[in-house]
Amino acid sequence: MPATPWVAGQRVRVAVPASSANLGPGFDSVGVALDIVDHCTLSVRSDPGVEVRVSGQGSGTVPLDDQHLVVRSMRRAWEVIGVRAPSGYLVECHGAVPHGRGLGSSATAIVAGVGAAYALHALATGGRAAIDLGAVNDLAANLEGHPDNSSASVYGGMTLSWPDDDPGEGDIPRTMTVCLSPHPDIRPVVLVPQDQLSTATARAVLPSQVRLADAAANAARVGALVHAMTQAPGLLLAATRDYLHQEPRRPAYAASMAMVDSLRQAGIAAVISGAGPSVLALAVAEQAGFVAARAPQTWRIVDPGFALVGVRVLDEPVPE
Repeated sequence: MPATPWVAGQRVRVAVPASSANLGPGFDSVGVALDIVDHCTLSVRSDPGVEVRVSGQGSGTVPLDDQHLVVRSMRRAWEVIGVRAPSGYLVECHGAVPHGRGLGSSATAIVAGVGAAYALHALATGGRAAIDLGAVNDLAANLEGHPDNSSASVYGGMTLSWPDDDPGEGDIPRTMTVCLSPHPDIRPVVLVPQDQLSTATARAVLPSQVRLADAAANAARVGALVHAMTQAPGLLLAATRDYLHQEPRRPAYAASMAMVDSLRQAGIAAVISGAGPSVLALAVAEQAGFVAARAPQTWRIVDPGFALVGVRVLDEPVPE
């Protein structure tokens, strides 16, 4: 494996938005980027070894060595590029995305690591830090296991993704992604409970088979979801009806499903965000205030707006 001319002092900084996946029927395929942004700085050092510093979300709970998900993603990216990692480097992560709440924190970390690795390699070999979004999308989806969260964090806006039927000759399967712009009248409001829920736990309760009638109904709603999110917000309530994953998971996040039920009965398009337990309400007009008023006092209300840009290299200082 060839060496890359890493030079002590080389540094890149990337920003990655959070994501909410599924949006009801779009299981493992549809996501939106939210303007809750993690930052990551990668610096080459003359001293060997890896140092990780974490502030904000995840501080005190994630590994501070080469087992950190950002670092593991960086190392995998350098393997795919075909270069050796720097002998010494510092990774500084400032987290804004809550962990274990269905807002894509793992995908955000993966996209940050892969994006920073590509940007540093471009800086070391071409003089300008840049990110190949297609390559990042493919690898991030492969590392995450499904593309809904990661593709939204890569590209921003709304994404519809699926594995390419012709994956090519490389060792990383290709992910096809359509990038869409959410309608400007839609306002995402996220209700975040105090409880956490791991994606593995949420996926473990899903059935291995579904009824043909449910699959057909869900397919129709996904088509309606794309139309409602981009052209016709008035159809959001019907378009966000899910037939595949929310009901089987109800016991795992009963309070969240009760909130979804309450909001939907009031005419608001509410869904479980990703694997939960956060609730995403796709509000229009005056609905945002109504959503916030319905939330339990112990829940956090986040009104972030959509992030229309995905992972990017920063020139300005990373916020403290």
